Amino acid sequence: MEQHYIGVDLHKAFFQACAVQMSGERVWERRFPRSAEGLAMFRDRCDTTTRVAVEATGPTWSFVDAIQPTGATLCVVDPRKTRLKAGFAAKTDRLDARRLADALRRESIVSVYVPPPAIRELREVCRGRHQLVRMRSRLVQMIRALLLRSGVEDAPVSRLYGVRGAAWLAHVHLAPEAERTMRRLERLLRVVHGEIVEAESVVATHAAADPIARALDTLVGIGPVRALTLRAEIGDIARFRHGGRELASYAGLVTRVDRSADHGHYGRITREGSPWLRYVLVEAAVNAMKRSDAIGQWARRLARRKGAGIARVALARVLCGEIVRVWPRSV
Repeated sequence: MEQHYIGVDLHKAFFQACAVQMSGERVWERRFPRSAEGLAMFRDRCDTTTRVAVEATGPTWSFVDAIQPTGATLCVVDPRKTRLKAGFAAKTDRLDARRLADALRRESIVSVYVPPPAIRELREVCRGRHQLVRMRSRLVQMIRALLLRSGVEDAPVSRLYGVRGAAWLAHVHLAPEAERTMRRLERLLRVVHGEIVEAESVVATHAAADPIARALDTLVGIGPVRALTLRAEIGDIARFRHGGRELASYAGLVTRVDRSADHGHYGRITREGSPWLRYVLVEAAVNAMKRSDAIGQWARRLARRKGAGIARVALARVLCGEIVRVWPRSV
């Protein structure tokens, strides 16, 4: 049976698919609803000789999970590194699906890592906790801004969601409407903080049960939360054959280089790749600045010469090499 190459332009409510042969001739193209019935109709057109390319978007992983049982080879395309629309004036769903199928046939696509369901679950555990922490920080900022507008002196505690902070807020009284707003924000803050405590308990349980997270927790600046986040965002360390340098590039922590002939320019870091991984590496570097070894002394000297931000990013790149070194290979 001749191999078919299928390009899929995936959307929230539907997906457009186009199948081509090795010669480039179109076999079929159709729009399917992104429902159980639509996915079933698409699965009927896939088998072990089929290769499917789909861009990495919001519903990609659920689509991949639905198609994998057919035995088809799935390629999740990195849209930033695969140029499908260059030189074309028109852009439609049908044309996007055709171009994906043709790029897959010519092997000119750049695919991304497809994490298994267990890794995706760990990512949800860590990202969900982090989103709650962001929400709590935003609520604290809103309360402090309201107190400032009302002419109240800043809180004598740094954590308004702690016991002392809650007790201080309970004794603060503002104008009627401002008071109503503050009490509403205070109630939300208590609820979100309670959810964070529960989420951190779940993270700690997962980190204690995961041998890779336990190994990463031995590094300076990386606790259970960061260890599990690193484990979830990296997934498979074997992907990084060139060690810490490749991991740092994946996290977007390497500088841009523009070199031609005898001229070269080094710019800011690329910020490409996983923003969650980049964030946790820089946060770990903030704590690792206190290291007493030669690396810590080097990082502090760099901070005095170049600034704390540059030193933290440089130390985060060093941490990438240490992560690769301590990552258990036998797990």
